[in-house]
Amino acid sequence: MNIIAAIAISIIAMSAIIAVRYYISSGFFAWLTSRKYVNYHTKLTQQMSREKYYSLLSAFIYGAPAGIVAWGWDNLGWTLIYTNMSDYPLYYIPISIFLILFAHDSWFYWTHRWMHIPKWFKIAHSTHHESRPPTAWAAMSFHPIEAITGAIFIPIIVFIIPIHYYALGLILFIMTFMGVTNHMGWDLFPKSIVHGRLGQYLITATHHQKHHDDYKGNYGLYFRFWDKVCGTDIGLGHFKHR
Repeated sequence: MNIIAAIAISIIAMSAIIAVRYYISSGFFAWLTSRKYVNYHTKLTQQMSREKYYSLLSAFIYGAPAGIVAWGWDNLGWTLIYTNMSDYPLYYIPISIFLILFAHDSWFYWTHRWMHIPKWFKIAHSTHHESRPPTAWAAMSFHPIEAITGAIFIPIIVFIIPIHYYALGLILFIMTFMGVTNHMGWDLFPKSIVHGRLGQYLITATHHQKHHDDYKGNYGLYFRFWDKVCGTDIGLGHFKHR
């Protein structure tokens, strides 16, 4: 098999994996939402269809750089992803997870703020904010330009920070979990976390809801660090259906 065909197969495979992961995770939390709040999705059928369309489009955009790098890792030893636990001390694994999550949160914060510049909001980010209210299906509902900014992070960071492939799997799980649950219209975390000390540092659905309500502030993904440092933390929102 020639290289181009092999890379194309890798891209298709990664796109399919991302699309299936999206459908399983978003589908599960959408179902959970419909069980908890029976009328939440009422009159949102057309919106959810649009969310699924843009999310599947984003899945293929995410799959392109991921597929290329996955092929390079498997065939040419690209990246700093390692499979042998003895390559680094065990204590490095949680450190590497935090470093990548913090780096991702930083990248997301600044690209998200950029997307709220009126010109770029109109061109790209408004697609995501058309979900009113957002649902679990909106997790990857991005304009292609915005999808590209998200798609390149992991394929780049694995060339910079060594990471065990199990730890990388956990990071991808956290990315998916936070992306879906922050948009499903209610908070999975108990009030003791959301309104407690931990909630002062972590992004929750209640925190992100405020961003969707006001179209500004609360730009972070996992942590409230950059919002607090830059004065863009506007506190917690509320869910209108309650």
